[in-house]
Amino acid sequence: MSRFLFAPEDSIVIVGQDGLVANVAKYLNGQLVIGINPEPERNPGVLVRHNLERGLAILLEPTRARIGELATVCAMSDMDEQLIGLNEIFVGQPGHQSARYLLKTPSGQERQSSSGVVVGTGTGATGWLASLAHDRGVAELPALTDQDLAWFVREAWPSPTTGIGLTSGCLQPGEQLTLRVESDELIVFGDGIESDFLRLTWGQSVTIDRGPMAVRLAL
Repeated sequence: MSRFLFAPEDSIVIVGQDGLVANVAKYLNGQLVIGINPEPERNPGVLVRHNLERGLAILLEPTRARIGELATVCAMSDMDEQLIGLNEIFVGQPGHQSARYLLKTPSGQERQSSSGVVVGTGTGATGWLASLAHDRGVAELPALTDQDLAWFVREAWPSPTTGIGLTSGCLQPGEQLTLRVESDELIVFGDGIESDFLRLTWGQSVTIDRGPMAVRLAL
């Protein structure tokens, strides 16, 4: 998919589960996405919102569709390597064990040891973020078309050198989250695709922010 050439005037029809939209959307640049749900009795249909008949009608007259602008989330390393997700970005140890880093947030900074940090969008609020928010008792997450990002630290460990004071929050437009690696190796991946990742070593940093381009989804 990363090698497929999408033309600016294309409309992208995606038939399948919601996750397929997330996997395709990161390669788009403003094209209209029409999600068709072939199994509404099984699929939640958060992103694949239409049956075949409605999807074809939108494809034939896309100017009449109601369109939502879905925020993406972007991780940028200090080596200018970039990774974009529609649902969320994960930063952590490759085996999901203890990751050590310095976390910098809009409200402060803290050295931490945890099983990773997740930063997600309003789209991701129905997936991994929903589980993390439930466990923390967080009542509100960004809605589907909100431009805010939500972030969570997984299983932060208190010690003489690491804290648990900064474990969740919200990034409004213009705000960023930065991690400076204090482990031998951390990885960054998006939307659950662990095979597509950035590798960070001791002393490197990664900054997480809203992505440069929203996904235009037919609602």
